[in-house]
Amino acid sequence: MPGPVWIVAPTYNEADNLEPLAAAVRTAVPDAQLLVVDDGSPDGTGAIADAVAARDRAVHVLHRPRKAGLGLAYVNGFARALAAGAGLVVEMDADLSHDPRDLPRLLERARAGADLVLGSRYVAGGGVEDWDLLRRLISRGGCRYARTVLGVGVRDLTGGFKCFRAATLRAIDFETVRSQGYAFQVELTYRALALGLRVEELPISFRERSAGESKMSARIALEAMWLVPALRVARRRDGLPEAPGSGEPGSLPIH
Repeated sequence: MPGPVWIVAPTYNEADNLEPLAAAVRTAVPDAQLLVVDDGSPDGTGAIADAVAARDRAVHVLHRPRKAGLGLAYVNGFARALAAGAGLVVEMDADLSHDPRDLPRLLERARAGADLVLGSRYVAGGGVEDWDLLRRLISRGGCRYARTVLGVGVRDLTGGFKCFRAATLRAIDFETVRSQGYAFQVELTYRALALGLRVEELPISFRERSAGESKMSARIALEAMWLVPALRVARRRDGLPEAPGSGEPGSLPIH
């Protein structure tokens, strides 16, 4: 067995969502450890997380002094989880867009041998709820763009609901990733594919947050547009392997 499960959930102004998230995660996976990475939320999310942690020894809080980006929040959270002996590390949104009831399915596939399991909106059985047409087009278009440029078969490259084996995080050298938002998610998966690791996609239903405000911005989307081709160029420049099938969009079989 891979070892203890740690679930990393970055927060910034998620006061209305933090307690429901913690309760749902603990119900779905009672033996998991939940790590909240809070970026000094002005709405008091960090204090709420501390109160939840005081009541539940399986909940932990990593406080960062200011908003410093989603990518680095995950990097810091992954490092804390691995230092604590995690065998499986899950990343998920704190706004309940990712359903905690899907956690057992992701963990099951990782325990069965997958190196990285993706909760996917864009494989058969997956989907998105409560998005308008424009947002659906932007999301699907971004995934198709990344797949085409990188030449891989993963359907949902920009999703943020993932389960890593600890060895996978170490192998992809996660601490050197400096991108944010969509680009961060693409880079993590691309690194795993480039190493020939076993990547699986499982269908999930992604739903729009019911409380709080989205952190998505034009800057995050633009970063992804220029960074995706830069990922492939950098690997070539450094003499590192590209993902199998690069140059043939969609050619990589996903187990």
